[in-house]
Amino acid sequence: MRVLTMDDVIAAVKGGSVFASGGGGWVDHGLEIGGAAVTIGQPKLVSVDELPDDAIIVTATAIGAPAGDQWQMLGSDYIKAVKLLMEHYDGKVVGLMTPQNGMSSTINGWLPAAALDLVVVDATGDIRAHPTGKMGSLGLAGRLDFETIQVVVGGRRDTGSYLELVVKGTPAKTSTILRTAADMSGGFIAAARHPLPASYIKKHAAIGGVSLAIDLGKAILEAEPNGAEAVIEAICRKTNGEILGRGRVAHSTVTYSGAFDIGKVYVDVPGNRLTLHVMNEYMAVDDAEGNRLTTYPDVITTISTETGKPVSVGHLKEGMEIAVFRIHKRYIPLSSSVRDASVYPEVEQALGIQIADYALAE
Repeated sequence: MRVLTMDDVIAAVKGGSVFASGGGGWVDHGLEIGGAAVTIGQPKLVSVDELPDDAIIVTATAIGAPAGDQWQMLGSDYIKAVKLLMEHYDGKVVGLMTPQNGMSSTINGWLPAAALDLVVVDATGDIRAHPTGKMGSLGLAGRLDFETIQVVVGGRRDTGSYLELVVKGTPAKTSTILRTAADMSGGFIAAARHPLPASYIKKHAAIGGVSLAIDLGKAILEAEPNGAEAVIEAICRKTNGEILGRGRVAHSTVTYSGAFDIGKVYVDVPGNRLTLHVMNEYMAVDDAEGNRLTTYPDVITTISTETGKPVSVGHLKEGMEIAVFRIHKRYIPLSSSVRDASVYPEVEQALGIQIADYALAE
C-alpha cells in the first residue's frame, strides 16, 4: 500500500495516454480529477493481494465518446456515483478499480476513493481503453446468472441534461441502458458498477494495470527533455512496442453516433496507406492491400512525431505528422474481459471488420 501523489497523477496521465489507444478520456480532465483527489485526501494504491478475498471492489469509470463536446462531468459526479451504488448494495465496499487505462480513465477511482475513505486497487478490467462497458466487465458481459448494480451520474445542468440512474440486472442489459443515458446526458457520464469480491478480481482482472501506466509515465517524463524522438523510443523500449509506420493524417470519417465515435482514419506513410478502424478507440489497422497489421486487444496509439505525445482520435487533424504505434497482446496482461466472446459482435457489426478471431486466439 502506498499513498498516491501529484507526481503519480502526472505519470498516470502520461502513461495512460499511451494505453488510451486514441480514446480513454482527456489529459486535462485526468489532471483535474487526479489533482482534486490528492488535494482533498490521500488516496492509497493497494495490490489486490493485500485485500481479503471477500473485500468488495467496485469499478469506477466514465461512459461515452471522447470526441463529444456536450457533456459535463464534475468531480462530485464521480463521488456521487460511487455513493449511490454503496447505498443500493447490501455489502461493504472496500476499494475501487478502473475498467481501463486512458488519458483520464487510469485515475477514474482516485477521487471517490479519497473522498469516501476507500482504496484504489491496482488492477484494471483491460490494460488499454475500449469502446463498450461490456469490454471492461471482467468476463461478466455474457452471464445471465449474475445480477449487477450500475450507476451513472452527470450531464449538463444548464441544458437540463443532468441524470442520476441506478439500474439492476444482467451486465449486458444494464450496460446498454447506461450507454443510452450517456448519450442523453450529452455524450459522457460518470459511472460506478459491478461490486465484486477481491477473489474474483484476482482471477479475472489485469493485475497491476495502474502501476503499469504510472511506470510508463515516469519513463516518458524522464525522456521528455531530450525531445519527441527520445520519448517515442522510451515508449517502445518500456512496453516492447513498435512503430507500424510514420506519416501524415490524410482523412478521417469518424463521426459521433449514439455515444460512440465511429469511422476510419487514413494515414499516408511512405509507399503505403494505413487505415485505422475507430470505435471510440483504435480497434484495428489495415495496410493499403487490406492486410491486417494489428487488432484489439493490441494497444494501438497515434503519437505526434513533433511532440512525442499521444494524440486522441478527436484531436487528429489532416496533415498532422504521426507515428502509428502498437504493443502486441503478448506483452500485456489480459483480463477475462478480453477472452469474453460475447463482447465482440456489437463492435464487429459497428465497424464491419473481424476482431474476435484475433482477440480470442492464443
